[in-house]
Amino acid sequence: MQKIYYLSTCDTCKRIMDEIEIPQSFIKQDIKTQGITEEELEELFNLSESYEALFSKRAKLYKERNLKDKELLEEDYRNLILEHYTFLKRPVIVNNDEIFIGNSKKTVEAAKASIHNN
Repeated sequence: MQKIYYLSTCDTCKRIMDEIEIPQSFIKQDIKTQGITEEELEELFNLSESYEALFSKRAKLYKERNLKDKELLEEDYRNLILEHYTFLKRPVIVNNDEIFIGNSKKTVEAAKASIHNN
């Protein structure tokens, strides 16, 4: 599977997608208009082996709900991601059996290398 989960209103996601030059063969899913399903989240979990790795601690709701003061379990991260799209760290790029989560320079460069060196 070749897919990217992103937010169309996010300038960082747009910049990364342009920088990586995401091929037309990739499925592009705007998580604001097409929320992530349980099945899709399970696929991401199977690749990342962690709901916490998929979770954005920068989300406004994370701060508003004082979640940083709570001890969250993997199941909590899973449920929060399913509850609201902003809890998914973005972008999430799946290139076959590899997953790239977030917008760190190292992650973006690894995704670019994986996509264009196949």
